[in-house]
Amino acid sequence: MSNHHLSRKKFLKKSAWGVAGFSLSPGMLSSMDSRQKPALENEMKKIESSISYTLKNVRLETGFEYDGEEIIGTKTELFTIEVADGKIKQIRPNQPLSDAIDAKGLLMLPSFRDMHIHLDKTLYADKWRAVRRSGGIKGMIELEQRTLPDMLKNSTYKAEKLIELLQSYGTGFARSHVNIEPTSKLDSLKNLEIALANKKDSFGAELVAFPQHGLYYTDSLPYMKEAATMNIDFIGALDPTNVDGSIERTMDTTVQLALDHDKGIDIHLHESGKSGHDTIDYLIKKVNENPVLKGKTFVSHSFALATLSQSQQEAFAERLAAAQIGIVSTIPFGRLIMPIPTLLQHGVNVMTGNDSIVDYWSTMGTGSVLQKANLAAQLYGHTSEFGLSRLLKLATAGPIPLDDKGVQQWPKNGDDANFVLVEASCSAEAVSRMSPVRSLIYKGKVVY
Repeated sequence: MSNHHLSRKKFLKKSAWGVAGFSLSPGMLSSMDSRQKPALENEMKKIESSISYTLKNVRLETGFEYDGEEIIGTKTELFTIEVADGKIKQIRPNQPLSDAIDAKGLLMLPSFRDMHIHLDKTLYADKWRAVRRSGGIKGMIELEQRTLPDMLKNSTYKAEKLIELLQSYGTGFARSHVNIEPTSKLDSLKNLEIALANKKDSFGAELVAFPQHGLYYTDSLPYMKEAATMNIDFIGALDPTNVDGSIERTMDTTVQLALDHDKGIDIHLHESGKSGHDTIDYLIKKVNENPVLKGKTFVSHSFALATLSQSQQEAFAERLAAAQIGIVSTIPFGRLIMPIPTLLQHGVNVMTGNDSIVDYWSTMGTGSVLQKANLAAQLYGHTSEFGLSRLLKLATAGPIPLDDKGVQQWPKNGDDANFVLVEASCSAEAVSRMSPVRSLIYKGKVVY
């Protein structure tokens, strides 16, 4: 990359995008001019069916701007990027090529990944229904037993519409938990597989076989064994004490299914008291006994970590990191504040997702994981340029443009062409302002 940098301060001061159509106000980027939106759409339509093309006027981050030792801004520059066969073929200084697609100075970031969602049982694109919970987790299980047969009638269609919502927010990949239990048997999985097959050229996914009604509370084990032989990636579980009545029995079975079928593990753990602590402790022990599961095991929600003292959180974080067990959180706010900064400081792989989007469990999911990064920034006070830019990793599930020293690490030649074009001057602004996503490219193809 060229050494000619444009700091965000100068960018905001001079509006030096090199292209017309944007207006700037102090400290933030205003909405794209309404006349420019169709212009961008027309540009991107030129490459919808192309396997190779060139983008010009693509804004990339190149480093941090310092005042002494304090990071006060992010340097960016315009580049020309060649895409071929689903890969970023070449990145070079910007060139005003007449046959290149004009990205209009939009910021290029890694595409987003929703790492905890239920695509198989949404009410999105269906009739509105507010949440009516009763009877705790077992009451919700009874509700699903009554309602799933009707939901399954058009679950493929609703899953496709939900995927389109995620794409509109820049998400090109999701980890979806899928109901496996005696009511829907394997139908939730089969219906979702149809939706994913229909979207295979524009959306990626990995699947968790999830015994939502309890592995033993209902007779779900036979169906889980069958699902484990199918095209799923993780074995799930649900609150072993509150639902199944036994940590050891449920977790031993879950671990063995994963080992027998070479799958990962991703369990739902809502239990916030001693049983939650004991479950995490037991899972760490089992993973250490079976090192093949390291890096492939996750605890979703894990609210129990929020009820520990600071020293206990530190100790659990160290053990989770050593066992390479990740935490997938929806960034809850309220009485339980998850110790995400502590987990990150100790090297725990922390990811996030929307979980429910308009279903019987919650109607609050928006479809945006960039919003989750924003909530984390507010919740933990990460409002500096550096802090905001680091939290982008919650939306991308890992890759961010600059490392902690400000060295450009993404994109590189040969990377998968999975990226978004965002109306922001830098990652920090994108997180702080939840900046609009103007285009999503998946494996080199424009899908939004």
